[in-house]
Amino acid sequence: MLTPLDIQNKEFKKGFRGYDEQEVDAYLDEVVRDFELALKERDDLKAQVAEAQRQVQQYRTLEEQLQKALLVAQQTAQEVVEAAHKEAQLITERADLEGKRMAEEARASVRAVEEEAARLRSELEVFRAKTRSLLESQLRLLEGTPGTD
Repeated sequence: MLTPLDIQNKEFKKGFRGYDEQEVDAYLDEVVRDFELALKERDDLKAQVAEAQRQVQQYRTLEEQLQKALLVAQQTAQEVVEAAHKEAQLITERADLEGKRMAEEARASVRAVEEEAARLRSELEVFRAKTRSLLESQLRLLEGTPGTD
């Protein structure tokens, strides 16, 4: 590749009725300046492209990390939802069992109260029978006792 130094050091042969040497030198100086500027711009653009490629790679890496984090977050959310469903199911099952236990206790209490009521009715009947028997016996005693009339 041609460099600015190559252009600057280029020597042309002199010929009869050749080009004006000062004009050629001035033109070559202008070409060297433009060529140096073009090379500098090219180097700057190469640096910018390299920086852009580096940033693109960073963004790709960041994107991959974000995708992985999103996937982990989705999996975690799914696990949390599943755990919540399982916990809700366990709570429901426990509540059902507790409800059945309480209903059975209530039935047992009702049976106990009914049994107590039946026992008390029975005792009341016995008490009535004894009281009636006592009253009848007292009445017979009173009827058999001679006169206080």
